[in-house]
Amino acid sequence: MTTSFLDRANAVLRETPVVDGHNDLPWAMRTKAGYDLDAIDLAADQRSRLHTDLDRLRTGGVGAQFWSVYVHCDLAGDSAVSAVLEQIDFVRALTDRYPDRLQLATTADEMEAARAAGRIASLMGAEGGHCINCSLATLRTLHRLGVRYLTLTHNHNVPWADSATDEPKAHGLTEFGAEVVREMNRVGMLVDLSHVAPDTMRAALSISEAPVIFSHSCARALCDHPRNIPDDVLAEIPANGGLAMTSFVGYFLLPAAKKWAELADENGRAHGYHRLDRSPAATQCRQAFQAEHPRPEVTPATVADHLDYVREVVGIDHMGLGGDFDGTNYLPSGLDDVSGYPNLVAELLSRGWSASDIGKLTWHNAVRVLRDAEDVARDLQGKRGPSLATIEQLDGSAP
Repeated sequence: MTTSFLDRANAVLRETPVVDGHNDLPWAMRTKAGYDLDAIDLAADQRSRLHTDLDRLRTGGVGAQFWSVYVHCDLAGDSAVSAVLEQIDFVRALTDRYPDRLQLATTADEMEAARAAGRIASLMGAEGGHCINCSLATLRTLHRLGVRYLTLTHNHNVPWADSATDEPKAHGLTEFGAEVVREMNRVGMLVDLSHVAPDTMRAALSISEAPVIFSHSCARALCDHPRNIPDDVLAEIPANGGLAMTSFVGYFLLPAAKKWAELADENGRAHGYHRLDRSPAATQCRQAFQAEHPRPEVTPATVADHLDYVREVVGIDHMGLGGDFDGTNYLPSGLDDVSGYPNLVAELLSRGWSASDIGKLTWHNAVRVLRDAEDVARDLQGKRGPSLATIEQLDGSAP
């Protein structure tokens, strides 16, 4: 990419920085340092251990970050609730530790205020509906603690919703799952449909009175991965007012990368390692496989291909970015960490995207969607109170 496009990209990002929909730094800090910010100082260069540190966020032009307060699918019940609370506690400790760089935000106005103050707005999104333990009161409590989206599932089904990477059981949403969506609308928590099965996407879109988001997903028409968004679902997003935030995960972007990742996962399982295992032994196993089987290259141009395609389907007002940094081992060259956003913006500029349209992609659309969800919540709270429904009442049995 030429210097002129990069210079223009940096200028665009100074005016309209990136709202990134999904970063797994909290879980990475849990696994690498037990959340200890003395052990891993994020004000220092951490490129040998993490995709994310404060200087690289600034270099990348990130102005707002949805930190994923993720809970592994191996955790369930009270353990899952405890884990999400620990993740929230870490994000709050992070913003307290670096108040000159980060500012906790729970509303669209607070996002704008943080940007005006030269700080990175720090929001939270809970990844995996199992973290509410089938309790609407727990859902409401997460909202009070600052969580502004819930990804309805992760890689496994929850009792009330189907995941994209599990065997269908609910065939979308159960009655309780529908009530979860309605209660999220009422409190002002965005419904995140990344990770969920297409039938779950369709069900949530038919129920939700507020805009939904896909915090980190790509276009299934370009890469037939179950984590990606089918065309018919993409086509419903404009009427809903929602947002498709494109991910940078290599195997969501390129069919050859998807096939390579499947073989790499197979190799890891044969040696006893889960694909998200970041232990030294698992990393060595991956590196040995990669030395014999070089992975297909993905680049900012690969991401831009998805953005061009999504734009054709949903329009410029319904797009965003959700890198999934610190949540994957397979990123595009040039988007290896959070400092890489200028490379993507330069690629878009070279394709004829205007600064105004890029500003919608990076900043304005995400702020608008959160503000719209807040408006819907105010309206609904004037019409109905908190739901006291239980999964036993609505679905007929305990999970």
